[in-house]
Amino acid sequence: MRNMMEHKGYLGSVQYSAEDHLFYGKIEHVRSLITFEGTDVATLEGAFEEAVDDYLATCRELGTMPDEPFKGTFNVRVGQEHHRRASVYPMTHDKSLNQVVNEALDEYLELSWSDAAASVNSTWARRSCPA
Repeated sequence: MRNMMEHKGYLGSVQYSAEDHLFYGKIEHVRSLITFEGTDVATLEGAFEEAVDDYLATCRELGTMPDEPFKGTFNVRVGQEHHRRASVYPMTHDKSLNQVVNEALDEYLELSWSDAAASVNSTWARRSCPA
């Protein structure tokens, strides 16, 4: 994953400020703004993990439920024609709209991840092999 870290199911973005000579980021996909920073990778990772742990502890102390980063549902705006076609297709193929969307996402993500892995492997091979 590019410029992201993961801890206990939460994702943290990673940025670098050349001006401040500092790595920084925030916990993504939660309503609260939770940031962290570090001067090197090890301190950034530690600060991120501490931020996640502090967020969860604060929620426990306040008796609130922490945001779940990914609940399994999301809204997508696709335009009228895609909406119409996506609604008709499942009815003519004995499927639900959720099944069709999941199948389409599976296929797209499989291709995208395969392309990304191939690109990384190709770059690695160029760097590893003498010319």
